Amino acid sequence: MTRDEKSDFAKGDDIPGTDQSSRSSQTQDQPAGVLPEQQKDLEQQPPPAPGPPAIAPPPNGGRVAWTQVLCGFCLFFNTFGILTSFGVFQTYYESTSSPFRRATSDISWIGSLQVFLLQFSGIIVGPIFDKGYIRLLLGLGGFLIVFGHMMLSIASAYWQILLAQGFCVGIGMGCLFVPSISLLPSYFSTRLGLAIGLASAGSSVGGVIYPVIMQQLVEKAGFPWAVRVLAFVSLVTLAVPFTLMRVRFKPAKARAMIDWTAFQDLPFLWFALATAIAFMGLTGYQILFAFYAKEQGITSTAFAFNLVSIYNAMSTVGRIVPNAISDKIGQFNVLAPAVLLTGAVYLCTMATHTQGVMIGITLLAGFFLGVLTAMPPVCLAVLTKDKSKIGTRIGTGFAIISLGTLTGGPASGAIVQRSHPLAWTAVWSFTGACMLVAGSMYAALRVARSGWKPLVKA
Repeated sequence: MTRDEKSDFAKGDDIPGTDQSSRSSQTQDQPAGVLPEQQKDLEQQPPPAPGPPAIAPPPNGGRVAWTQVLCGFCLFFNTFGILTSFGVFQTYYESTSSPFRRATSDISWIGSLQVFLLQFSGIIVGPIFDKGYIRLLLGLGGFLIVFGHMMLSIASAYWQILLAQGFCVGIGMGCLFVPSISLLPSYFSTRLGLAIGLASAGSSVGGVIYPVIMQQLVEKAGFPWAVRVLAFVSLVTLAVPFTLMRVRFKPAKARAMIDWTAFQDLPFLWFALATAIAFMGLTGYQILFAFYAKEQGITSTAFAFNLVSIYNAMSTVGRIVPNAISDKIGQFNVLAPAVLLTGAVYLCTMATHTQGVMIGITLLAGFFLGVLTAMPPVCLAVLTKDKSKIGTRIGTGFAIISLGTLTGGPASGAIVQRSHPLAWTAVWSFTGACMLVAGSMYAALRVARSGWKPLVKA
């Protein structure tokens, strides 16, 4: 056999019974080591179902992401911005111009009910948000806030005001609160603290503007028209998130309304309990501090309204600066000492007898208000490992926290009534003690997570 013949034999050319194309087809279609019967079974099997698309990491910036921060600002403006203005309503309802006469603790129930419904609604609103129905929540929440204030403008009895301002507005704010804090973690990770701090500054701006509206218009146009103007401001500002707010991704499958695994997460439960205690003290303080200044003769009634604006204006700094710092050193390294210092400020209020000192206490309390209201959503997001459940987890956490806000105002009001003339010493002792206990619990959680080294990010 010549060299050319050997080459042709190696290629399979001119071999009887051999088809070059059929051999090539067998080589391509049949994997090595697979019998024809097995190959036929493999061909009959359906292709595997495609899995859910991978979720891209948060952009941490860009036009769309910062637009969501603006939308969150408007939502905070009409949730906590209205809540932190309740001191103005408390002072008005305690005055001789009030349409009804009720005890301080009864009036406190209105503000406490608002905060409770805002936070407790999260256990229902959170899963609805996770399913992508953000437009429904924004529309329903906006309608209830505007409608509730319109009904408040024509209410004349305590039970009517409780229904309109407490229940209707409170549920409306509950529909908006979870979207305001749950959407941003999908757009930000490394700058989450700054993003939520900027968004939550809306509550400070609302807490300045709404008291000014009430103070100026109650005297000139009367309480009904002052509340109507407040409703129109809410309507205009809530149109922004309704138009521009967007969910970045939806869950791959439907989820249960309650995430029961949250109740097995000890750090999550510990944090929620500590925050409930903190908000118990916070709610009592912010409802009564302006009334305290007026009732004790420290300031005039008009300046008591201004104290609420000062309180909320200073909270802007407390929302943005500490949150931005927390991105660098850790959320719990900021929150724990801030809440302990808040307790000290509340205790110092009992020794306040002049307008200058009262302004100083108000500035400090306002700064720490910003820290306490802006930091918990960030901490809850950090404690949530599965980010697709962020709405459900934050809703569950604030449902637990709402138990503290529901009881804080009425409890403080009841203390004021029972122990006069030592009432104010007792109530500031109560609110300060709540903060000291909560701050100690935050510190314990920080140590449990990251150890005793103070320079470790935690």
